[in-house]
Amino acid sequence: MDDTFCEMELKLKGYRLTTAEILYYMPDHPDLLQSFLWQTYDLAPKFPRVHKFLIFWKDEIEAAIHSVRLASSALIKPSEFRPVDGEFRLH
Repeated sequence: MDDTFCEMELKLKGYRLTTAEILYYMPDHPDLLQSFLWQTYDLAPKFPRVHKFLIFWKDEIEAAIHSVRLASSALIKPSEFRPVDGEFRLH
């Protein structure tokens, strides 16, 4: 199956492009924060895929999570309508 078709199907089901920024540190260097960015399609507002990934991180990765910041945007939304305030003509 074509990846573009799968992405469109997810978008039509309400999935949003979600970016998670995870700040973490290694137990042997607790003063050094590092950043990990991860993008996926997920359902707002519960974000089940992000939660599943964070559970995996906690169970399988040695690094301790300091904080997580999410950004999400609907990819299919109604057209934006802006009325025209004026008209300019060039000859």
